[in-house]
Amino acid sequence: MTPVGIVVALGSIFMAMIMDHGKPMTIVSIPSMILVLGGTLGVSMAGVNKHDLRPVRGAFRTAIKNKVSWHAGDFNEHLMKVAKEARTMGLLALENGLPEAKIDPFVRNGVELITTTSDPERVRNVLDAEIVGMRARHRVGIKFFQDMGGFAPTIGILGTVIGLVRVLGDLSAPATLGPAIASAFTATLWGVMTANIFWIPISNKLKRLSDDEVRRKELVIEGLLAVQEGLTGPQLRDRLDPFLAPRERSEPARGTTAEESAA
Repeated sequence: MTPVGIVVALGSIFMAMIMDHGKPMTIVSIPSMILVLGGTLGVSMAGVNKHDLRPVRGAFRTAIKNKVSWHAGDFNEHLMKVAKEARTMGLLALENGLPEAKIDPFVRNGVELITTTSDPERVRNVLDAEIVGMRARHRVGIKFFQDMGGFAPTIGILGTVIGLVRVLGDLSAPATLGPAIASAFTATLWGVMTANIFWIPISNKLKRLSDDEVRRKELVIEGLLAVQEGLTGPQLRDRLDPFLAPRERSEPARGTTAEESAA
C-alpha cells in the first residue's frame, strides 16, 4: 500500500491547490528539488558505511513491493497437518510436508535443526540468534530513512535561506520580489513534503515489516519446538494461536478436537 498511499497524498495536495485556485506547477522547481533530494541523500549517506548502502537499496525495494513469501496463518495450518504425520513417520516428514520449508531458509534451517538434534534449547538459541542478526540488518535501512525524514526539512530551510540571500542581495527590481521569494520557499516546501510523504512513511513501513517478520519467525520457533515435543491437535493450536491475529486464526474442525484429545 506504500505506493498507493504516496499517490493519494500527492494527489490530495495538488487537488487542494487546484481547488484553491492555485497552480500546481508553481511548486515544481528543479533547483529546489535537486537541492532537497540530493542534499538529503548526501547527508544521510554520510552517516553510514559503504557496505550499508546495499541493504538500504534492498530495504527500499521491500517497502515498495512488500512481497511476503508465506503467511503465518497458512504456516499454522500446514504445521497442524504435518504434526500428525510427524508423530507416526518421524520429524523427517516435516521436510517434505511443510511447504514453507522449501521456500524460506529460516524454516528450512529450523526443520534441519529439530531433525538433527534432540536439544530444544540449542534449537531455540540458534534460531533466536538469527532473529537478532535479522533485526540488526533491518535497523540499517530503517535508520537511513529515519535520517532522511529528519534531514529533508532542514535541507529545505537551507535552500530557502540561500534563495532569500540571493533575493535580498538585489532589491533593484521590486516587482520581481514576490515571485523570487515564493520561489525561495519552494525548497522548504519540498523538504517538508518529501520528509512526511516519502521518507518517514517508508521508515514506518519498514518497522512494521520487521516486526511482522520477527513475529513469523517466533511462530516458526514455537511451532517446530512443539512438534519436536510431540504435540498435535489442540495443544499445538494453543501454542501457536497467540502469535496470530484473531483474523488469522481458523476454527478447529468439528470432531477433530475430541478425537485428537483422546489420542
